[in-house]
Amino acid sequence: MGFQADDDPGPGSAPGPGGSLPDLLAAFEHGGAWDTAAPSAQLVAALAAAAGPRGLYEGAEAGAMVGIVRQWAATESWAAAGTLGALRAMMREDGEGRPLLRRRNDLPDGWSDSLNYEIAAALAMGPVSAGNLANLALTLGSRLPGIGRLLANGTLTKPKAKLIVRTFEPLDEDEATRAEALILGELAGKTWFQVERLAWRAALAVAPDIAERRRSEAERKRARVTIFREESGAAGLSGRDLPTEQALSGHANILTRAAQYEASGAFPDHNTSSLQALAYLHLLNNISADDAIAFARTATATATATAPLPDSTRPGRDEHDAPGEAGRGRSDGEDDDGPEGDDDDPSGGGTGGDPGPDGGGPGPGGGDADPGGAGGRPVAPEVIAPLATLQGRAKRPGDNRLLGPLDPALTRDLAAAAARSPNARWEITIIDDHGYATGHGVARPRRGRRQPPQPPGPGRCALAARVNITVTEALLHQLATQPRSGAPPGDWRFAPRTDNTEDAWVLTLPGGRELAVRFDVVPTHACDHRHQVSTYEPSERLRRLVQVRDHECTFPPCSRPAHESDFEHAVPYNRGGRTDACNAGARSRRCHQVKQSRGWTVTQPKPGWHVWTTPTGRSYTQEPWRYIG
Repeated sequence: MGFQADDDPGPGSAPGPGGSLPDLLAAFEHGGAWDTAAPSAQLVAALAAAAGPRGLYEGAEAGAMVGIVRQWAATESWAAAGTLGALRAMMREDGEGRPLLRRRNDLPDGWSDSLNYEIAAALAMGPVSAGNLANLALTLGSRLPGIGRLLANGTLTKPKAKLIVRTFEPLDEDEATRAEALILGELAGKTWFQVERLAWRAALAVAPDIAERRRSEAERKRARVTIFREESGAAGLSGRDLPTEQALSGHANILTRAAQYEASGAFPDHNTSSLQALAYLHLLNNISADDAIAFARTATATATATAPLPDSTRPGRDEHDAPGEAGRGRSDGEDDDGPEGDDDDPSGGGTGGDPGPDGGGPGPGGGDADPGGAGGRPVAPEVIAPLATLQGRAKRPGDNRLLGPLDPALTRDLAAAAARSPNARWEITIIDDHGYATGHGVARPRRGRRQPPQPPGPGRCALAARVNITVTEALLHQLATQPRSGAPPGDWRFAPRTDNTEDAWVLTLPGGRELAVRFDVVPTHACDHRHQVSTYEPSERLRRLVQVRDHECTFPPCSRPAHESDFEHAVPYNRGGRTDACNAGARSRRCHQVKQSRGWTVTQPKPGWHVWTTPTGRSYTQEPWRYIG
């Protein structure tokens, strides 16, 4: 899932002074001396000089302005690292070995309240926040020095560094060191939520049971419902530290109810987010969907009958205003400098079909799944679960789009909850040593073997999820050559069929249900054109395999799921581009439209690798999604 700026050599040495304003601005162009310089006081001076006395950057072209924006952001991180370094200096001992402003010797818990209050007064923040800031300074200087260096050279922002510190907090010193080493080379150019995913994957890799212990304790001791005042003056209602399978099931119920409301057309003044909020309250207050829709239609009819004549001077909603999108937002307790702005919303752009062969307007057919469950169809949360984890062979994390990486115990719990649901959907993805998908199949009930699902017991939830079970090529080969080894029947057994050539493999769920699956090759490393079609619209099989390979929109900062994105031709169809995996990728609707703008290009040097080149000449490569098996 990583990406990189292809032509960015990273922080370098600062260039010498001098030159005219045009020369200075040219140095911020792509690959210029100031564009690649490490953050420093000289860089700040150059940025200020480029701005000019009125801050208008007169004479700067778009390419130079992109470099200037990047370098201002890098110096912001550099300045944050400087602040934290100064705080660490305040915690040192004096020349005679006596601690400065510290009441005990057990740092970091024991620095003096006097120091906290000194910092709080100087920075106009609460003493608790000041203590947290000092703790961050100490951690980045000693426990996670590599993350501290990435903050200082502008690779990471302060919120992203804080996120990694919080994620690694439960790890011991050795585990934190190993987890840091796993991600140091992967963090450049990542969004806030991509950093979060990487950090959690690393934490689970070195300590698979850490998240399980934290989660279990939270569910027992910290589960709660809170009501609070929003900044707008409205109220917020939140359930916290809830059992995961029940929370996912409840969230899916909200999305399904909201989709019913949207399909009814009875709520014309509501956007997607507000419909979900309405559905949430109606479910809590036991208001049926039929009653809510009937009441809304009556209210709309009454309002229309009594509405005054249109007033052209009355302010209203602009026709181009986009409806709000349900994404992953801040919780009420998150720091003010948490996820950095709307661009980090993993919901990305809109959904829908390809904008059409001529790049004009919406064309037919989007993904094969509707994220909102149009027409009231149930919405299924997706769970990615390694077969090795389900069978107890290894402790590898799973994944969920809403929750991120899942610890092994939670992965098994969610998969077991799905096995108890008759509406769960099952898929198998084969992955290579790098985690890239190389094969995929949809598992369906075997003919004549429609066993009922395992019934949920007391306190257990049946989760109608879309479960994607990943299996490595090595494990698949082992199961194929030794079909009777591994997990016992009825407990995630996966074995090849020997009595029927139509069903290549059989997956046995807990409770004894058997599902048959046949695999298609996912065109990741090479494309044999076996699924190419001559039409503009792909076959459903080709669309599915591209979605599995890409997993998300292929514009590096976008996290829109592939099955909610467009199937898009890198070389446009009307310019001779093939409808084939080697010329296609998942693009969210908004990213698709940007890609078709002047100066943007996307190439695929090989299937699954998408190189985006911007109008200013900078290139960014998105590789295929890396699954865990």
